[in-house]
Amino acid sequence: MPLDRIDKRMLRLLQADGRMSNADLAMAVNVSPATCHRRTQRLFDDGYIQTVRAVVNPESVGLGAIAMVGVVLDRSTPESFAKFEAAVLDLPMILDCHLVAGDFDYLLKIRVADMADFNRFHGKVLIALPEVRQARTFFVMKEVKDGAPLDF
Repeated sequence: MPLDRIDKRMLRLLQADGRMSNADLAMAVNVSPATCHRRTQRLFDDGYIQTVRAVVNPESVGLGAIAMVGVVLDRSTPESFAKFEAAVLDLPMILDCHLVAGDFDYLLKIRVADMADFNRFHGKVLIALPEVRQARTFFVMKEVKDGAPLDF
């Protein structure tokens, strides 16, 4: 079922505050709490909402450094991509992994404690990932915009 204006408003509100109560959400979109609950459940069931989670301050848990890493694989084959992607899925310090067009095959976003922590990760894990030929690292000096809500 396509999204109507109420569904879209609900998604925007929940994207801004995933802890919003059903009663507050219902009031904000001008529907009954029962209707709001049914609509919210449908948004989950239909895959519009994937999950609800807390966003933890990385520095408060000792993960204040970000490295963006461009990875080039030895070969550009479906098998090489599959091996690399399977290995990446098992590494919690890799927050994001994107297959990209351009100078790299993949772009990774990695959270670590500091540069020494990244150096250990790079030497023991990253360059040992299957099919990796080259990894180019860019350290983030300042997060200007991260995890912005979708604009729809």
